[in-house]
Amino acid sequence: MPAHRPALTPAVLEKGICSGDRTLLARAITMAESTKPVDQKKISSLLKRLLPRTGKSIRIGITGVPGVGKSTFIEVFGELLARQGKKIGVLTVDPTSQKTKGSILGDKTRMERLSRHPNVFIRPSPTGHALGGVTFHTREAILLCEAAGFDVILIETVGVGQSETIVRGMVDFFLLLVLAGAGDELQGIKKGIMEMADGIVVTKADGENIKAAKQAQADALQALHFQEAPASGWKPKVLTTSSTEGKGIEAVWKMIEDFEMNTKKSGYFGTNRNDQQEQWLEESVALLFNELMHHSTVLKQKTRLMKLVRKNQLLPTEAAQVLWKLVRKTAG
Repeated sequence: MPAHRPALTPAVLEKGICSGDRTLLARAITMAESTKPVDQKKISSLLKRLLPRTGKSIRIGITGVPGVGKSTFIEVFGELLARQGKKIGVLTVDPTSQKTKGSILGDKTRMERLSRHPNVFIRPSPTGHALGGVTFHTREAILLCEAAGFDVILIETVGVGQSETIVRGMVDFFLLLVLAGAGDELQGIKKGIMEMADGIVVTKADGENIKAAKQAQADALQALHFQEAPASGWKPKVLTTSSTEGKGIEAVWKMIEDFEMNTKKSGYFGTNRNDQQEQWLEESVALLFNELMHHSTVLKQKTRLMKLVRKNQLLPTEAAQVLWKLVRKTAG
């Protein structure tokens, strides 16, 4: 007979995660992604228990257009850090299959070497209906990985999009990867993302592409020159790398280390973390309100009120007050 498996209580999960049990860590992240009320209650209790063990990592967001080589870069970058004895948590966000609702790219397959390293934990998650290339519960996954003792948390996003910059609100260092050889490449990257980048890396700087990579580096530096100084006081750098040849990877980590040292010294690092906690609260409130607005009872009443508004039988402000009272009643 199979051995009896203990119930996944917050206490059991806490003990397993703190002792380095990767299976329980993965199951806790799955629980955080669940929409079941019982799972959400458990994960909330678990995170409260684990909070004292969180916050000690460096959180790095990695973004860039599809095809820029994010997964290849992360594999080589992660291997470098793992060789230095660091524990790496990689949270990769894949597009969601509309049929299975699961990840369709399979990052563990794309990072085969890295996934086999004992110091590395890779967790692919489907984007679902979340905007910004990150899941609604990426923040919870970050805290769970930190509680498990990971020193560096890497977050790979789907690609550069209108809401992609949400990742900036949950990481310490925001790394933008750009392709070499495209003179108009920087024009295709939204200005807001360029402004929020703490570092820019021109990828695939090897072989016949070296000259183009140097030009892309110069173009990026020129673009940064006209931007306002960031609140961090850090001057973003532009580097070139070759993941296939392993060139420039150590310089990227040195850049991130310098950033961490400088911003902790200035106080920005801690202030930014606090601001992100406030942002998380705001997003959580908005998400909860959105869920309440889509409750069947509220939707039915909204449809009825909309008809009255259209017929000029009810003011929009009156309809809003009726809906607000109903939302409050539903929430209570």
